[in-house]
Amino acid sequence: MPSNEWLLITVGAILVNNVVLSRILGICPFLGVSKKIETALGMSGAVVFVMGISSFVTAVLYKLLLAGSLHLHIGSFDAVVNLGFTRILLFIAVIASLVQIVEILLKKFSPALYAALGIYLPLITTNCAVLGTAEINASANRGILDSTVFGIATGIGFGLALLLFASLRERLEFSRIPKAFQGTAIALITAGILAMAFMGFSGLVK
Repeated sequence: MPSNEWLLITVGAILVNNVVLSRILGICPFLGVSKKIETALGMSGAVVFVMGISSFVTAVLYKLLLAGSLHLHIGSFDAVVNLGFTRILLFIAVIASLVQIVEILLKKFSPALYAALGIYLPLITTNCAVLGTAEINASANRGILDSTVFGIATGIGFGLALLLFASLRERLEFSRIPKAFQGTAIALITAGILAMAFMGFSGLVK
């Protein structure tokens, strides 16, 4: 695919169709790890890594095993098997393996960040943003390189939304907020306003 179309995929995934603020996927870690910029940055890096590699691996497996049909010849038995129905299970297995690698690396080299991320790190395995990215690639029948570019760009878009939200929440800690809106309420309102702001990018990429 030409580089200008890769640019369109990248801009679309980061700004126009942001996985959190437009597609509304991955809300759990978006709300749970956005109280501090440091933890948001760590989660962003982990998600970009997992999304990029998982998009590549799942695209390879999809093209080799799931996109077509397998012809089985066993003696006089001849059958055509379509394994497309297993793609969600296969995608989850790939994502879970990559998350385990990230978890081991963080525990080894950054125990503080590992402790700060807590339960939200293994939850990347079931993060619908990561799984949704692999499924979007498969549904669009993208090639391996296109899927990888889209996965990395989607991860960057997730990180951008997370860091913007975390910076806003840190500022809100020093603001006078009515008691009825304190805590989760103001966080949800802020997320909604941020999503509305990203609607301004609609139409940037067609």
